[in-house]
Amino acid sequence: MVKSLVSSILIFVAFYSSYAQNWADDVHSYARPNEVRVKHVHLDWTVNFEKKKIEGFAVLTLERFNQSSSLMLDTKDLEIKSAEISADRVKFTTTKFQLGETDKTLGTPLEIQLAQDTKFVRISYSTSPQASGLQWLTPDQTVGKKFPFMYSQAQAIHARSFIPLQDSPQIRITYTATVRTPREMIAVMSAEGNLQSIKSRNGIYRFRMQRPIPPYLIAIAVGNLAFKSLGKRCGVFAEPEVIQKAATEFADTEKMMQSAERLYGPYRWGRYDILVLPPAFPFGGMENPVLTFVTPTIIAGDKSLVSVIAHELAHSWSGNLVTNATWRDFWLNEGFTTYIERRIIESIYGRNRSEMESMLGKQNLIEELKSLPASDQILHIDLKGRDPDDAFSSVPYEKGALFLRWLEQRFGRSRFDPFLKKYFNTHSFQSITTQTFVNFLKKNLIETYPGIVSIEEVNEWLEKPGIPKNAPNPYSENFARVENLAKSFVEGKISAKQISTKEWSTHEWLHFLRAMPEKLSFEKMEELDKAFKLTNTGNSEIIFQWLIMSIRNNYEPARNRLKEFLTNVGRRKFVRPLYVELVKTPDGKKFAKEIYSVARKGYHPITQASIDAIVGF
Repeated sequence: MVKSLVSSILIFVAFYSSYAQNWADDVHSYARPNEVRVKHVHLDWTVNFEKKKIEGFAVLTLERFNQSSSLMLDTKDLEIKSAEISADRVKFTTTKFQLGETDKTLGTPLEIQLAQDTKFVRISYSTSPQASGLQWLTPDQTVGKKFPFMYSQAQAIHARSFIPLQDSPQIRITYTATVRTPREMIAVMSAEGNLQSIKSRNGIYRFRMQRPIPPYLIAIAVGNLAFKSLGKRCGVFAEPEVIQKAATEFADTEKMMQSAERLYGPYRWGRYDILVLPPAFPFGGMENPVLTFVTPTIIAGDKSLVSVIAHELAHSWSGNLVTNATWRDFWLNEGFTTYIERRIIESIYGRNRSEMESMLGKQNLIEELKSLPASDQILHIDLKGRDPDDAFSSVPYEKGALFLRWLEQRFGRSRFDPFLKKYFNTHSFQSITTQTFVNFLKKNLIETYPGIVSIEEVNEWLEKPGIPKNAPNPYSENFARVENLAKSFVEGKISAKQISTKEWSTHEWLHFLRAMPEKLSFEKMEELDKAFKLTNTGNSEIIFQWLIMSIRNNYEPARNRLKEFLTNVGRRKFVRPLYVELVKTPDGKKFAKEIYSVARKGYHPITQASIDAIVGF
């Protein structure tokens, strides 16, 4: 009881003390939180699958700092039907509202006139069938093939496409929701109430998120769902046809939670459940609090890809508990989370496993840096005038994780681990800038243990392109053996059949394939394929790497598998590089357009926007 009361007080203090904060300049929001700030949102929604729309209203609870100011909100492709104001949330009166000029990236500002005593605003609206933050799937696009499916993806600035609100990560809110769906469908959200949804199945569902979160973490999914418990605090939601495989794959989730708590302090969100989405989901996972959304492509059958679960769980500390204030501070979310993910993996599956994953991550980073302009290689990236989705790369993830690992190596875990725990406790339920982190680092590590790290070295990591020369180099003996085998195969010293792969994990397979030269003869490709049946593998990571190699080497036997993969999987990590590789040749570009003309309708709007630009759709 006492522990619960203290936790509630800490949340209250963190939430309400933020009113006095200095707001960062968020170039991706029209909000003016220094004048009027939204602190709570209540949603009343009807999910209409026939129209592909969410219809209803949002009631916004305000904190006002300037009584003469209007309320400025972010919207994108919303049909605003009315705006009303109230002093007591009982009696509402109509007020004037005005939509401004539409920007392709930022959407349309919504200005609402307030009275002197206004504390609540109710906005009636509906979403567009083309809402960038929602995807409506037909039954054929699901595993069960019987019911449609809808889900949201609000990060980075897509919450405004299904809620009129202040869509900035520094403006933390609580929310409640009443959601109406067809009776045979179940709604779940990033809030308390999901277990009740499974029990009631009556078409009316209620949710509550009591902890202040950034708007991009508001999430909803509606479909034919089943649930299976994974432990006292965690479980998995999925279509009935997937639920058992998912539960088996994610069986270690409770262990991951306990590992993270030992390192970084208590888990503060109550339950941690996982929702397996249809294959169209554009990301590996999305860390929506209480209910992580994940792609089914991580269900490999051997737990080799569950680092995605460790990653999304780690966001419960880095990203959800302590959040980037603006999208130029994105590395504060993803760099910290990638670092913590690997500490969790190390504690459960061993140092060798985490080192293999770190090596693969650094390989990805080095490869991607070759194609990025210097301005996009900076952790504290300048995104003015840009869509944050367009700047998405491995830099905030892998370079950010390398930076933290570098700090760990310089100061030692005995100092760095307590530093991170203190960092999360100090900034819990707050959104911070890179400068806030630097100030905390200086005070609690650099100045506390002088002579180990200089602020100039820190600035090189944060503000300069590339990877510093003194960056950590993860090492795995397993990978060293794999490299030797790949080299011997390429040189003709051994055949593919002589390579024993029985004990290999996904990570060794990836390193083996990446160790091949970019150009391989048809005979070598065919030998690998016949020996290891690579074209027919069901492992998403391995087939992706093999298809990249097949495109580069014009390996015809993999052509149909490539088409099948791109048609059935919408994860941007996979589809974007494959299309990029295809369009490098005239024949490849023709084939890419042929595939995309069929596959596009099954992709999320975020993925569509990426691929449209690549293939010239």
